[in-house]
Amino acid sequence: MKGGNSIKMLTIYDHIGANKRKTAIIILLFPLVLSVMMYLTVLAVVYFTHDPRSAYTPLEAANYMAYSIFPFIAGAAFIWLAISWFTGDRMMLATAGAKEIQRADNPEIYSLVENTARAAGLPVPRVFIMSDNSLNAFATGRNPQNSAVALTSGIIKKLNRSELEGVIAHEMAHIGNRDVSTMMLVIMGIGAITMVGELMIRIGGRMRGKKSPGPIIVLLGIVLIIYGMFLAPLIMYALSRRREYQADATGALITRNPGALASALAKISGDSRVEALDGVPLMSSACISSAAKGEGDSEGGAGFMGFISSLYSTHPPVRERIETLNRLDGQR
Repeated sequence: MKGGNSIKMLTIYDHIGANKRKTAIIILLFPLVLSVMMYLTVLAVVYFTHDPRSAYTPLEAANYMAYSIFPFIAGAAFIWLAISWFTGDRMMLATAGAKEIQRADNPEIYSLVENTARAAGLPVPRVFIMSDNSLNAFATGRNPQNSAVALTSGIIKKLNRSELEGVIAHEMAHIGNRDVSTMMLVIMGIGAITMVGELMIRIGGRMRGKKSPGPIIVLLGIVLIIYGMFLAPLIMYALSRRREYQADATGALITRNPGALASALAKISGDSRVEALDGVPLMSSACISSAAKGEGDSEGGAGFMGFISSLYSTHPPVRERIETLNRLDGQR
C-alpha cells in the first residue's frame, strides 16, 4: 500500500515539476521576443537611413538609439505594472461583476473554500460570487495573503459537493503556485505595452525635422502594438494552457480525488461562457474554462486553421485535461 501511494505522489509531483519548467521557459519569451523585435526594427531603420559619411557604423548608431529609447519604454511599463500589482485584483473582480460574500451569506460555500484552503496549507481567500448561470470560476490576488476566489452562481447550483471542491482546489492551486499574480501581471503588462505603443506613435508623430527620431519612435510604437495585440497574447495563451495543466494536477493532489475535478470539467465545458467577460478575452484565460463567447476549451481541429485556433486558445482541450486527471485517478 505504501509503495502504491508513493508511485501516485511521484507521478503527480513529476507532472507539476514538468509544467513549472515549461512555464519558466514561456515567461522568458515575453521580454526576449519584445526586445529582439524592437532592436531589429531600430537596426533595420538605421541601416537603410545611415549616412555613409557618419563616423559611426549602422550597428553603433542602432545601439546608441536603442540605449536612448528602451529605458523610456521600460520605465513606463514598470510604472504600469506597479499600479497593476496593487490594483489588478480589484480591476478583475469589478470587470467580472463579482460580489464578495461572508460566511453568513452562504455558510456552505464559505466553509468549503475555507476547508480546501486549509487542506492546501494556504490562507483562506476572500470569496466572491458572479451572478451568472454559467459554470466558471477564477482566482486573483497579488499573493496568497491577498487572494480571492470567484465562483459563478451557476457552478454552485449545478455541481455536487465533490466536484465543487475539485474546482475550488484547482483555484487554490493557482494561488499556491503564484499563477494568479503571474497571470495578473502578464495581462496588465500586455495592456501596458499597447498603451506605451500608442503613446509613442503620438509623441513621434509630433516630432519634426530632418534628424528627428520621430519616424523611428512611431515605427517602434507600431511594433509594440503589433506585439501587444498578436504576439504577446500568443505567448500568454501558451502560458495559460500550461498553468491549467499544473493547477489540475495540484488540485488533484489537494483533494486526493482527481475524478471529481474531471467530472466537474466535463460539466463546465458545456456552459462556461460568462457574459461579463465576453469582451475581455485576456481575462478569460484566468478562468478554469474559457469564459468568452464562442471560445470554449479548444479541441484543436484539423488542418492549418485548426492549428492556428489551438495556438490562440486560452485553455488546453478539455478532453486532454480529463484524460490526464483520469490517469492520475487510476493510480490511487
